[in-house]
Amino acid sequence: MLPLSSMAAGDFVVKDMRVEGLQRISEGTVFNYLPINIGDTVDGVRIGEAIRALYGQDLFDDIEMRRDGDTLLIVVRERPSIESFEIDGNKDIKTEDLMESLRGVGLARGRTFDRSVLDNVEMFLREQYYDRGKYGVAIDTTIQDRPNNTVRIKIDVKEGDRAKIRQVNIVGNKTFTDKEIRSDFTLDTANWLSWIRQDDRYAKEALEGDLEILRSFYMDRGYADFKIESTQVAISPNKKDIFVTVNIDEGELYTISEVKLVGEMVIDEVFLRSMVLAQPGSVFNQNLLTQSAELMSFRLGEEGYANAEIEPVPELDHEKKEAEITFYVNPQNRVYVRNINFRGVDQVDDEVLRREMRQMESSYLSNRLVDRSKIRLQRLPFVEKVEVNNSPVPGSPDLVDVDFDIEYRMPGQFSGGVGYSESQKVMLNGSIVHTNFLGTGNRVAVELNSGRFQKLYSISHSDPYRTMDGIRRTLSLNYSDFTRPTSASTEFSTTRAGVTVDYGYPISEFQTLSFGATFQHSELLATNSSEQARDWIVNNGDTYIQDLGPFGTSPGTQFDTFELIAGWSYDSRNRALFANRGTRQQLFLSMAVPGSDVEFYQARYSLTKYFPLWSNKWTLRLNTELGIGEALGDTTALPPYKQFYGGGPQSVRGFKESYLGPRDSAFRPYGGNVLVASQLELILPLPDKWASQARASLFYDVGNVFNTGEVEFFDKLGSPIEYKPDFDELRSSVGIGVQWLAPLGLFRFSYAYPLNAYDGNDRYFGDELERFQFSIGQAF
Repeated sequence: MLPLSSMAAGDFVVKDMRVEGLQRISEGTVFNYLPINIGDTVDGVRIGEAIRALYGQDLFDDIEMRRDGDTLLIVVRERPSIESFEIDGNKDIKTEDLMESLRGVGLARGRTFDRSVLDNVEMFLREQYYDRGKYGVAIDTTIQDRPNNTVRIKIDVKEGDRAKIRQVNIVGNKTFTDKEIRSDFTLDTANWLSWIRQDDRYAKEALEGDLEILRSFYMDRGYADFKIESTQVAISPNKKDIFVTVNIDEGELYTISEVKLVGEMVIDEVFLRSMVLAQPGSVFNQNLLTQSAELMSFRLGEEGYANAEIEPVPELDHEKKEAEITFYVNPQNRVYVRNINFRGVDQVDDEVLRREMRQMESSYLSNRLVDRSKIRLQRLPFVEKVEVNNSPVPGSPDLVDVDFDIEYRMPGQFSGGVGYSESQKVMLNGSIVHTNFLGTGNRVAVELNSGRFQKLYSISHSDPYRTMDGIRRTLSLNYSDFTRPTSASTEFSTTRAGVTVDYGYPISEFQTLSFGATFQHSELLATNSSEQARDWIVNNGDTYIQDLGPFGTSPGTQFDTFELIAGWSYDSRNRALFANRGTRQQLFLSMAVPGSDVEFYQARYSLTKYFPLWSNKWTLRLNTELGIGEALGDTTALPPYKQFYGGGPQSVRGFKESYLGPRDSAFRPYGGNVLVASQLELILPLPDKWASQARASLFYDVGNVFNTGEVEFFDKLGSPIEYKPDFDELRSSVGIGVQWLAPLGLFRFSYAYPLNAYDGNDRYFGDELERFQFSIGQAF
């Protein structure tokens, strides 16, 4: 048997071929890659080509060709396969991310093992950690031979500490100080906030970002020929300290001499020129040029030119220190929408999502209409998050498919329970609120609460698109039997049953008019009631005397009211829950019309507005609510159950719920017919994965409830006292609040410090405080 490693072996005709040394690889695989067939005449050149071809498949560590008569014998030693692969000790880089990257280079379980690949992996890992500033990383690779020509690979990573920045030097700055230049840098030397912000930890990506900030700093202040000449990063011998030096050439200050627009003007040049923020005579500002290009691009995008290119090009006159700006406008072809697709949600009828679209199929693509469609989807209570992408149609450069990726949110809140107390006896309660009933987008709510002194049964159905024009209809039935309007009020029995019909008619994209009517039958009985509640019961409605058996008698009244309701609302918020952009205003007026047994009116106005701050990461929220109600005709005052209450999570936090404003003869809250409440909140930025489920804020609350004189009140000594509107009587507080959306509803937690609480004295009532407050409310 002769080895065929050289021409000395002589030529011969191959009549048969065999392979020896195979364990996992089949002979057919070897023959498939072998460039020699039976009947071929082989020589040293052909043998060399065959060996190189087999080596090229990365399957073998050793290959030898031999001749056994007229038989070509291929002797191989297979490379081992990877039985298992494990990475341990990595914290800064997720194991899943590393495994995915390593699979791409062939380092994974079941793959053929190649030592050179493993060496490259070690280099790759070091580079990854070096980019994160961990220059002391140690990587130890262990290869363990296993039966059946397999190996077990384990990589142990000791990350070490991230190198800290000890010094940042800017060399060449003459006009601005280091402090001014570095004020917006991500990286910084150690300071008292570094343990929170981690800004003294070096990372290559952060340095590159800071260099771009440096370049923008100068070019936004007129230095159009600013240059970064070099950047040096030095590492201390112990690999724990970083010294950064940036050499710059500030250049000269330039002013804009002329602004020109060149290209195809598919929109009147006057409109495009109005969007140019940098004008002749002003200091050169790269940021304004970029914003101007974005505004023009967005405007063209509204007209279907989604691929428009706007490029501002400055031409510098170094002698005059002037910059001539030319905006090159290339609208390209108008783009049309082929299909609108909804992905990621199967629980909603297609019609429910499609009716929110402002971008239509077969029409030209408008970025403004697409954005508006996205916002309308986000405002649906059963939608968590929406992402939109425009996918080009292959072979049709002027067609796209608009794909909305929708993350579904649980559309309902469900709760129920059974309880027992000595006073209430057996209590049953349950509620269901579903905002996507049977996939139709309709809202259905059912609430059942039953106890000895408290009963509430209600059902409502709201169809947001009763007609194709977007007219909303809400129907509701309710029955309630309470001993007091709020938990803090004086006891008196109130039984009411009613039906409500309400229609909403959209008059614009953001505005809606609503009209409705409510018929209600009410019965009030003064048992252990205050003088104020008893007086109202005696003087209004169809009064009677109720026999209470051994407890004597008590006055009561019953009456029917027919209320007409009118409202106006404006809503431009980007989502219904946890919004951070836009405005909502609501104005509602209800009146028990003449002919009702009790006549009154009630008006309520609310404003919620969001102001983006500090690179849109922080948001200021203003919420204001005003209300007033008065009796009409022979009715002496607003009914007790229609009074406004103040204090607590919904108005002025830090003050006990419902305890602001007038007190009745039992020293308990009676409510008022005038409400003033406002909340100013600084919404704190949260990670994206929490932003749609929770919110944290710092707040300032102010407000109170008042009485214009319809009801007579007394102090502790029995002397008359007034609660008329007075700016000096507004209560205020500051604190921190947290909201969390859970399956049972919206949980609200707050801790407040009242700023001007009144302690009271022997004559006047003081404020009741409650610094920590907690509530659960419906989110939809």
